[in-house]
Amino acid sequence: MTPETREFWASAADGDLSLSECQNCGLVYYYPRALCPDCFSDDVTGRSATGEGEVYSYSVTRTISGWPEDDLPLVVAYVELDEGVRMMTNVHADPDDVAVGTRVEVTFVDTEEPDVAIPVFVPVTDGESDG
Repeated sequence: MTPETREFWASAADGDLSLSECQNCGLVYYYPRALCPDCFSDDVTGRSATGEGEVYSYSVTRTISGWPEDDLPLVVAYVELDEGVRMMTNVHADPDDVAVGTRVEVTFVDTEEPDVAIPVFVPVTDGESDG
């Protein structure tokens, strides 16, 4: 965690997916940075995302040296949020249930740190999540 990312992780621990918005040029982006990646303005604020989007691209890893077998296979994806922002993340689902275009919603995995949670996504089915 860095001073730039502290607010993002704290929001995630509270169940809120936070994006950054440049007040100078209007760019909304992820991941958190003190300067806008487009115009380099430091007039940046956090804003809540809907937490919903769709799988833009993904990859399935079935073996990783030293990775807990209970956590495999691992679905790593770019999710395009409804706000148009893409973020690299994990999709917690059976790989057979994931495809490009699959609707997903955010959920948060707690960590040992009380002020940090990891945003991950789960497929949405008929308006309800699987996870």
